[in-house]
Amino acid sequence: MPRAALDKDPRDVAAMFDAVAHKYDLTNDVISLGQDRAWRRATLAALDARPGETVLDLAAGTGTSSEPLADAGVHVVPCDLSTGMLRVGRRRRPDLPFVAGDALHLPFADESFDAVTMSFGLRNVKDVDGALRELLRVTRPGGRLVVCEFSRPTFAPFRTVYTNYLMRALPPVARAVSKEPDAYVYLAESIREWPDQRGLGLMVRRAGWGQVAFRNLTGGVVALHRAQRP
Repeated sequence: MPRAALDKDPRDVAAMFDAVAHKYDLTNDVISLGQDRAWRRATLAALDARPGETVLDLAAGTGTSSEPLADAGVHVVPCDLSTGMLRVGRRRRPDLPFVAGDALHLPFADESFDAVTMSFGLRNVKDVDGALRELLRVTRPGGRLVVCEFSRPTFAPFRTVYTNYLMRALPPVARAVSKEPDAYVYLAESIREWPDQRGLGLMVRRAGWGQVAFRNLTGGVVALHRAQRP
């Protein structure tokens, strides 16, 4: 099984997600104890996309985050680096315009979208600053950014329990529901190395976004970062 390392070579990351595509959504449900559904709902609410708007859903995977947008009349473009994920998504929702794309070299013109969103994908990009600048490039002036990503629990005792779960319990749980548990070892390691809420907020601002704010979900296990293109 291809296992991505923390240098996040795009070919390794894509191969890793290709390998887990068929059971990816089920495994996420299990290892998050069902919280991933609440996180997706919170992301949609923060995005506040309206019917007729055009939205880029980057790192869309199999399209689970894009489906409710499309069903609400939003013109959503699901985009992902993993062609394996896209194949699974196309089989389930052939009506969605799935696009293969790299976050550092998006295949879209400047100012193409009213809003852009990325859930649990920014952490896997080799150059986070570059990806945030690319998202800014394809967003219209006044357009919105919402990033949903793992973060750092704010309550110290819970943070200890959570870290132990990530490093010790998550791989066995993943092994029980997935044939590719190494992908979830990478998941745990990449979360541990990721900046905290304020650190990511500073990166978003440094990339040129304005009105940057964040909101913690599940005690800071996940954070929603929101911003607007000036």
